[in-house]
Amino acid sequence: MKQLFKHNDKLYVIIRAMAFHNFENKDGSINMEVLKAWRDHLGCDHVLRHNEQFLIVQTIQDAIIQDEDSN
Repeated sequence: MKQLFKHNDKLYVIIRAMAFHNFENKDGSINMEVLKAWRDHLGCDHVLRHNEQFLIVQTIQDAIIQDEDSN
């Protein structure tokens, strides 16, 4: 079952949660290139920070409702 996460009025599907320490350089900074590589590898479009982890997520797009009479 997929887990959903709401952030700033948007919904995301959590694909993977990973601890900050997996992406820290020796000086304590975050290695953004490695984080981006994980995001791309998992086929996701966004990364969120939550507590002590990064959430690698896919954005849930708003539904577009089409009127059947307009076709």
